[in-house]
Amino acid sequence: MGFRGRLARLRRGHAGGRSDLVVGDPRFDDWAVVRDFEELGAARAWCQHLADRGIEAVLTADWPLDEFGRGDIALRVESERWSEADELLSEP
Repeated sequence: MGFRGRLARLRRGHAGGRSDLVVGDPRFDDWAVVRDFEELGAARAWCQHLADRGIEAVLTADWPLDEFGRGDIALRVESERWSEADELLSEP
């Protein structure tokens, strides 16, 4: 599979589903960054952790990830939920 095919797969998400990474979308600029990640798998896991606890979260990047799913990824929540999200991510 070529670079464009891998990039399309990353944008789609796994198994042809919706991608959970938003690239270059200003709608989330005012959401608070709770954590930064370099790898999409880890970012997805922590995003799911918040979702499982009822906190809406989104993964954003200013630029598309590389062919291995790496780049500058921000886990964001609505600003008023930052403290709660940070506490959940800091649990042992």
